[in-house]
Amino acid sequence: MNLKDGNLTDGKPADENILNITNERIHTNLTRQDFYFDLPEELIAQHPSQKRDGCRLLVLCRDGTLEHKTFSDCIDYLRPEDILVVNSSKVIPARLLGQNASGGSMELLLLKAVGADMWECLVKPGKKAKVGATFSFAGILSATVTEIVEGGNRVVKFEYDKEKYGNIYSVLDIVGNMPLPPYITEKLKNKSDYQTVYAKTEGSSAAPTAGLHFTEELIEKIKEKGVGFVEITLHVGLGTFRPVKVDNIESHLMHEEFFVIDEQTAEEINRRRKAGGRIIAVGTTSLRALESATDESGVVHPMRANTSIFIYPGYKFKAVDSLITNFHLPESTLIMLVSALAGRDKVMNAYKTAIDMKYRFFSFGDAMLIV
Repeated sequence: MNLKDGNLTDGKPADENILNITNERIHTNLTRQDFYFDLPEELIAQHPSQKRDGCRLLVLCRDGTLEHKTFSDCIDYLRPEDILVVNSSKVIPARLLGQNASGGSMELLLLKAVGADMWECLVKPGKKAKVGATFSFAGILSATVTEIVEGGNRVVKFEYDKEKYGNIYSVLDIVGNMPLPPYITEKLKNKSDYQTVYAKTEGSSAAPTAGLHFTEELIEKIKEKGVGFVEITLHVGLGTFRPVKVDNIESHLMHEEFFVIDEQTAEEINRRRKAGGRIIAVGTTSLRALESATDESGVVHPMRANTSIFIYPGYKFKAVDSLITNFHLPESTLIMLVSALAGRDKVMNAYKTAIDMKYRFFSFGDAMLIV
């Protein structure tokens, strides 16, 4: 990874100056199958816990020891000099159900903004989405296909009454649906259940789910203990759920996501680390952003960039010491990332224990703390 001088931004560079961060591929003898586990379907959580911080917490210590706690107990593992780094990206109601010009049903799934009211989308059915095709949603939003991009995704231009609604996000709040992962089959009763309590900046197509466990009360207790609590932004794309299909994991192409770490946040992280504190990432998205913005000497830089960093065992961490995360899909890039931090054998043993003890898995499931 190369952090070029002049691109470590102090604010908001022009889009054409935004860095694209990747990492050198590391040779490994591990294959996709080394991260497989058999998960009973009944352990896939279909709804959030009644109390966010009341879910179960599996603590994985670096020596492989496992401790079974409640999420609110995570504060007991934090030291006053530590700093928690959370992702404040907000999920948008990115799933749109509408009609094409002939009245047929169409579905759009917004992936990322690529211009003023222009978005790259998944479109179903694709055969009805040629360049120039138009779709309408609830009579207040229309979309025109302007381009077909690599992978078959479409770029669409949205039209709506700007004087009445202001911006696209206000319209999506009316006509859009939350883009729940495909393994959640039950209908979401409350949109806020799929948002963190600190979500601020619209742009994600999926929630940074490790943060769903925090309550405002727990955050206040953490701050009162002296622990740092800072926000960065990484807009989560649906590539988060893209399976690894190649046996040789080195050949997997990672999805690209946009992130922002401002100057004040970077300074606070670096100050805490210099004073002996640990950098604790809340979620794999925060971890990927931090590792993308950190140089070889361990200094976190303020940055606006796109990252396609792929972390798997053998990766040398530059910034992150500990991680709060959920339980991830078998053979996914996320379980590979967690294994890079804690060790594959220890992680797979922890997952086996979690299954035996009927922990709840995936987005609305229970949590894991690696310390």
